[in-house]
Amino acid sequence: MATEVKLPRLGQGMESGTIVRWLKTEGEAVTKGEPLYELDTDKVTQEVEADSEGVLLKIVIADGEVDVGTTVAIIGAQDEDVSALPVGAQGENGGAPAAPSAQTAPASAPADDDAAPLPSDTVSHGEEAANAPIAPEAPPPRAAGEHVKASPLARRIARERELDLAQIVGTGPEGRVIAEDVETAAVAPVAAASTTQPEFEVVELTSTRKTIARRLTEAWQAPVFQLTVTADATELVATRERMVELLREGETKPTVSDVLMRLVASALIRHAPVNANFVDGKLHRFAAANVGLAVATPSGLVVPVIRDADRKSVLEIAADRADIVSRARGGKLQLADLESGTFTISNLGMYGIEQFIAVLNPPQVAILAVGSIDDRPVALDGDFAIVPTMTMTLTCDHRAIDGSEGAEFLRDVKAFVETPALAL
Repeated sequence: MATEVKLPRLGQGMESGTIVRWLKTEGEAVTKGEPLYELDTDKVTQEVEADSEGVLLKIVIADGEVDVGTTVAIIGAQDEDVSALPVGAQGENGGAPAAPSAQTAPASAPADDDAAPLPSDTVSHGEEAANAPIAPEAPPPRAAGEHVKASPLARRIARERELDLAQIVGTGPEGRVIAEDVETAAVAPVAAASTTQPEFEVVELTSTRKTIARRLTEAWQAPVFQLTVTADATELVATRERMVELLREGETKPTVSDVLMRLVASALIRHAPVNANFVDGKLHRFAAANVGLAVATPSGLVVPVIRDADRKSVLEIAADRADIVSRARGGKLQLADLESGTFTISNLGMYGIEQFIAVLNPPQVAILAVGSIDDRPVALDGDFAIVPTMTMTLTCDHRAIDGSEGAEFLRDVKAFVETPALAL
């Protein structure tokens, strides 16, 4: 019996998602648990798996934004009649009816939305005039919030180049935006606003950027304070170098950040007030340290989480970090990779930044900003010496952490950095 494939809710607060592309075609066999299509949410783009087995009888919505709970496809037995099934129904929150599938386009439309038909070179001059293609009329202006019809390739190019599809005139069937339209818009010169205003480019926020903006605005509302220490990183660097020397074939080479994460995780277990979330006026303190690592990606900053960092070796953390960073930069993170974090580390040392202040990552109550390791002169035994030092700044939510609690935590982190054996 045929079943409707509905857009799932992949996380708290998710109301809709954007179908990027289908990984199966109509008439193709589908196995339960097999990737069916790619879905872009406000956090990640991930593959959605089929929850039933059979044949993909119909793709109801080929691409575009869809409300949670909306039917996007039908799976059933081969040659099963699905004409009686109600499709294109509204999602859980109402909204516009589902867009027609690309497979149900009029027969007169070109087979490939992104390939324009070429005029024949063999017709006579008279025939050429008679059969000359008529330029399509420009579609009427889109209403605010109106669904934009666009091919999957066009959506992907627009997302990569941070272009607003609503501002692009579509030349495909029924005003559909195709890849060529996006390419043309991407290279079009930016018009000067006026003789007194410099030229500028308007860049629409991607879904990831919108999420970053929303979360950092939330963070800015919290009463915060910062604490800073500078630690001697001699033993931290030496510990990492010794680990590299003892690596076996196939093991991931640990970075200084991997060692630091393990040390910070040990300190978090000792200081429950710092290893916490502030949710609806209540504190959630955790027994395990799930440490998030701020990662820069082409679409914006994401914070994937390494779970149970306090219970893992540095080499295990290194392997997890290499995998999660690679998937983050390749746009392959799953929603589960970003959830359940209890603390965040933001390291800009590789960019030569000596010291900075990181913004909270709500609902977490603290974040550690790590600067570069540089040789600096320090007082040592009544004399001056040049040693590698590292500056760390802890930002705390004062609703959850008092100054003394933050100071004690940072004191332990400094002690662990200077003597890693205390934590490892």
